Amino acid sequence: MFNGIDFSLISFIVATGAVALFTYRIVRKMEKSDNVSEEYFTGGRSLSWPIVAGSLLLTNLSTEQLVGLNGDVFGDKALVGVAWEALAAFAMIATALIFLPKYLASGFTTTPAFLEKRFDKTTRSMVSGLFLFGYVTVLLPVVLYTGSLALIGMFNLNISLWVVVAVIGLLGSSYAIFGGLKSVAVSDTINGVGLLIGGLAIPALALMKLGDGSFFSGVSTLLNTHPEYLAVLTQTNIDNKVVSVPWPTLLTGMMFIQVFYWSTNQVIVQRAMAAKSLAEGQKGVLFASGMKLVGPIMLCLPGIIALHMTDVLTFSKQDQVYGAVVRQVLPEWSVGLFAAVLMGSILSSFNSALNSASTLFSLQFYKGYINQNASNEQIVETGKKFGMGLAVASILIAPMLAQMESIFTYLQKVNGLYSVPIIGIFILGIGTKHVPAIAAKIGMIVGMVFYAFFTFVNIKDVPTFFANGDGDLHWLHGYFISFIASIAVMLIIGQLKPKTTNEIAISDTRVPAPVDMTPWVHAKNTSLAIMVITVSIYLALTIAAN
Repeated sequence: MFNGIDFSLISFIVATGAVALFTYRIVRKMEKSDNVSEEYFTGGRSLSWPIVAGSLLLTNLSTEQLVGLNGDVFGDKALVGVAWEALAAFAMIATALIFLPKYLASGFTTTPAFLEKRFDKTTRSMVSGLFLFGYVTVLLPVVLYTGSLALIGMFNLNISLWVVVAVIGLLGSSYAIFGGLKSVAVSDTINGVGLLIGGLAIPALALMKLGDGSFFSGVSTLLNTHPEYLAVLTQTNIDNKVVSVPWPTLLTGMMFIQVFYWSTNQVIVQRAMAAKSLAEGQKGVLFASGMKLVGPIMLCLPGIIALHMTDVLTFSKQDQVYGAVVRQVLPEWSVGLFAAVLMGSILSSFNSALNSASTLFSLQFYKGYINQNASNEQIVETGKKFGMGLAVASILIAPMLAQMESIFTYLQKVNGLYSVPIIGIFILGIGTKHVPAIAAKIGMIVGMVFYAFFTFVNIKDVPTFFANGDGDLHWLHGYFISFIASIAVMLIIGQLKPKTTNEIAISDTRVPAPVDMTPWVHAKNTSLAIMVITVSIYLALTIAAN
């Protein structure tokens, strides 16, 4: 007879293996491109909208959100973390309507390739390098660390963090390195269904626990006992401490960091760029945008419920709150299945980042500089080797993150170091024609210097409206100031030394698009509906909190 932990581990292994088997069988039946490089890096441009949507959601949604954002909400004692999901929906609308048509029209495989067309090869290389820096120092290690933390907590494992990190890293890299984007996208979609079911089950069960077996009693407790916990637009919490996302930051840096992530980040946009047509890509992105409005139920609500259950939860730091809630509310027999779903989300984010990093390195640096005559087979082989090296580096870095107080804040802060200059370059690249390549390079440096100052040196004793919990300038305001400085420098240089008419004509030259560029007829109406629903959610929560 198996005890609870034995059964959980067995169900975890079986469910994880089943996803791998189904992925293999589905990918084997899908149409393949004759171009080996295109097949590996863009899935042969054959993805339908459900695959695009599922891959987008799972690439983004992982334990760094489940663990990190719920932890931040618990620490804030307010629901201000909803902004990370709500404004993501707005940014994805910009991706569908503005950025994606630009990318697909020229058949780009990477987002920095657009910058080579608009500016020059060096600008593309600099941005590709910044992306790779972010993946190896932030994204990949954070995914491994938070994923390992969640699994150790759920199974109460007495195993070294290093060991769990290594197992997840090796398993995740096998999808990305040996299967390519198509395997990554299909496994994402399968895991997405499980994560949606399991992720929504946790807050539902937690509300039943809060209501002594009654879901509606739990909801009543949430609405009537400390309703101020539901505040989404506030500067300070019930303890008069500045929250992690004060409402003024929604007017400055928050929106721009979302546009960077959802509209220019190679890890995310690569899924939409692999769509079989513009319409399929837009449908996938907008469906994912709509689903982001469900995200706070999984990513924020457990943290709020935990505030009402502190007497029965066991944890030592806020990043352990989500695992504590899961252990408290899940029946023992289901822990393994939910852990398998979590493992799927961990692998999704990890293998997606690895695949995108391999794509950037192989097509930009290997093909662009190291071996300009490389065959498609050589490019793919190099990408696989680079992915292996990156996986090993991430496994070594991940356990070091245990020293961080808030892993989600760490993730966002360091992201800004390279995202500030990148988002400015992309926006001016799409919105203007006269800004030259030299402006992009200088603007990139200015953005990084400004952001490093405002985040790691900072301005002390600022007015409360702009402050973080220590009285310093909030890093999201610093993000906005750095973005404006970068944009201003580029525009000034564009006025002083604009591109010539001939240079503009070369940049505007288009090759035939590799996919059907007919837009989805309902794209604008769907976008409007998502924006109206988002505003309505904010109004409803604001009323409930008061």
